[in-house]
Amino acid sequence: MEQDKLQLFEDQPIRTAWDETTEEWYFSVVDVVRVLTEQPDVRRAGTYWAVLKKRLSEEGADQLLTNCKQLKLKSPKDGKRYSTDVASTQQLLRIIQSIPSPKAEPFKRWLAQVGAERIGETIYKTWGRFETAEKSASERGNASSEAHCGDKGSSFRRETGKCIK
Repeated sequence: MEQDKLQLFEDQPIRTAWDETTEEWYFSVVDVVRVLTEQPDVRRAGTYWAVLKKRLSEEGADQLLTNCKQLKLKSPKDGKRYSTDVASTQQLLRIIQSIPSPKAEPFKRWLAQVGAERIGETIYKTWGRFETAEKSASERGNASSEAHCGDKGSSFRRETGKCIK
């Protein structure tokens, strides 16, 4: 699942993980809180997140908190992996609504850009594989059509399934 990647928002690192199965980004909530609240370190951002979780729970956002996952992401300090609260883009947008910050709107635009870049990568990879497979099938089809039609002056029409001269 975890394809860890460090992404930058205004030169601030945000730990992320790409889930191939759901084709979704997950973002370290503490990193996002740190950037939006301009906390000096992860520990203070963690405290802010703990208070915010309690407030969200009191507001009835239990489902949001329940659906947040924990992934082992690499710590920027020591390089070890620690369980970290992560949220999908949709969950993160809800969390961002609860943080009064002038950086909230630019951060939302950044989230959209991160998603668009991944979609672009996925489309490129998919079409690259499709074109390669199509080319291979076409090459195999040409070779088999000559054998199927018998003489070199004939060609096989896939749409009709017949040889023509």
